[in-house]
Amino acid sequence: MSHSRVIVVGNEKGGAGKSTVAIHMAVALMHEGASIAILDLDTRQQSTGHFFANRAAWAAAAGERLPQPAQVTTAWNVADIDATLLEPADILIIDTPGADTELSRAAHQRADLIVTPMNDSFVDFDMLGVVDPVTLEMLRPSLYATAVWEARKAKAAGRGRSIDWVVLRNRLASVEARNRRRVDDRLAVLAKRAGFRAVAGLRDRVIYRELYPFGLTVSDLSRTVRPVQVSIAHVSARQELRMLMGDLGLLEEAEPAVAAE
Repeated sequence: MSHSRVIVVGNEKGGAGKSTVAIHMAVALMHEGASIAILDLDTRQQSTGHFFANRAAWAAAAGERLPQPAQVTTAWNVADIDATLLEPADILIIDTPGADTELSRAAHQRADLIVTPMNDSFVDFDMLGVVDPVTLEMLRPSLYATAVWEARKAKAAGRGRSIDWVVLRNRLASVEARNRRRVDDRLAVLAKRAGFRAVAGLRDRVIYRELYPFGLTVSDLSRTVRPVQVSIAHVSARQELRMLMGDLGLLEEAEPAVAAE
């Protein structure tokens, strides 16, 4: 049995929020009843693997029943990736390292959906496209965008299916700024050229960092699962995540947010 859907969270730049996006997608989907497998390709840091280990430990200590992945695996070679693809689960989420590696390229070629988080600045934009330093006009796609294009061609040629590519703009500024408008313009041009769609990602919220050590996300918060005090800001974070999941085509209907006390 193969996975019905393979989601690769990829960006060759570190610090873009790949692991944060991966764990939030996984937990949200598990709360929807999906069976999730996790494959962590970052063999050095293993942030995603550590998160789910923390989750199991916290749930056991607190006596709470939380949805858990069907499996959490670290891949050391391409054969490990292909072996994981044969395990039964509804969705496989692959978290890739911030580098161009053989494992990352292999994962991209096996994806049904590639999710590329980027911080809302030209520092991260440089991983997607090259702009003129004087006019900021779009010159060409970057090496990573070219690699994704090659993965999409390989997937279409080998399996007759295309790969959906979505770029998430994380840590969006709360106010309109000149730099943000410039990034908007260049991203729109590159989206048409490289074939991705851009959507709003996750803001830089304290709650996301507060819940990580417990192996929890805002999707877990309830009247009994509250390792931190819930506020209106946390309710907004949960709605933000629901909107993101909807934009990715992973959730059809929104659920009521956890009420703040």
